[in-house]
Amino acid sequence: MAAAMASSGCTLGLYTKLVASRTAFFRCSFGSDPVKHLCTSSKPRLSYSLSTMIPKASATAIEDGSYQETDAVPTPKVIIDQDSDPNATVVEITFGDRLGALLDTMNALKNLGLNVVKANVCLDSSGKHNTFSITKASTGRKVDDPELLEAIRLTIISNLLEYHPESSAQLAMGEAFGVEAPTQKLDVDIATRIHVYDDSPERSLLSVETADRPGLLVDLVKIITDINVQVQSGEFDTEGLLAKAKFHVSYKGKALIKPLQQVVTNSLRYFLRRPTTEESSF
Repeated sequence: MAAAMASSGCTLGLYTKLVASRTAFFRCSFGSDPVKHLCTSSKPRLSYSLSTMIPKASATAIEDGSYQETDAVPTPKVIIDQDSDPNATVVEITFGDRLGALLDTMNALKNLGLNVVKANVCLDSSGKHNTFSITKASTGRKVDDPELLEAIRLTIISNLLEYHPESSAQLAMGEAFGVEAPTQKLDVDIATRIHVYDDSPERSLLSVETADRPGLLVDLVKIITDINVQVQSGEFDTEGLLAKAKFHVSYKGKALIKPLQQVVTNSLRYFLRRPTTEESSF
C-alpha cells in the first residue's frame, strides 16, 4: 500500500495569502445594496498556488488501482456535496474503474484538520465511485468554509495527478501541475453558462458552469456574497476541464427577484470572462 501523505505544515496557514477574508459558506451575508455592485468592480482576482497549498505525496507513492496502458483515459470527477447530508460534507471521486481504496487521499484530508467519518465504494457502468463523509475535526460538523472546501478539492486533484498521472491531460490543473497538459482547451466565454431558477419562495437555485481553475470555488462564493446575496448550501463538481456549481441562494430570506438575478448573472459573467489583452498585459 502507498506510503502515507507527508505532513501538512503548509496547509491551512497558507490560505491567509488569499485576498478575500474567510467567510462561512452557508451563512454569508455582507456588502451593501446589491444594485451598487454591478459588474464594474475593479477588485483584483484571487489566485492560488497548488504547489504551495496542498500537501503532496511522495513521487514513488502509488495508490491502489490498476489499469492497462491501452485503456481509454476516463474523465476524472470530483463532487463536493453540501446538500445530501445535514451533518457532513460528502465528497465523491470517480475516475473510471482505476481508483483503489484511496487511503492516501483520506490521510491527506486528515492533514487538513478533517475527519472521514464514513467511506463507501459503489461500482456501476460509469465506474467506481468512492464517497467520503467529512467533518471538521475541531467541531465534528460539516465544512462550511469555502477556502477549506477548495482545499479539499485541490488536495484530491493533487493526489489524482500524483498517483494517476494519466489524468493530467483530462484536468485543467494538469497544464501547470501535471505531467501532460490538456490537449483540449476550453474557451471560457463559450464554456461559461449561468442560470438562476426559482427554487422556492425562500430561495433561488444558481447554476454556474465554466472552465475550471484553482481557487474557483472561493472566487464564486466571494462574488455572490459581495452583492449581499446569501449562499445557503450547494454542490461543486469538477468534471475534467469543466467546473459545475449549484448554489441555493437568497436575499434577506427570500428568493432573488428578477433584477437581482440579472445583477448576479452579470457580475459572475464579468468576473469569469476571458481577460482582454489590456488586462492581461499588467
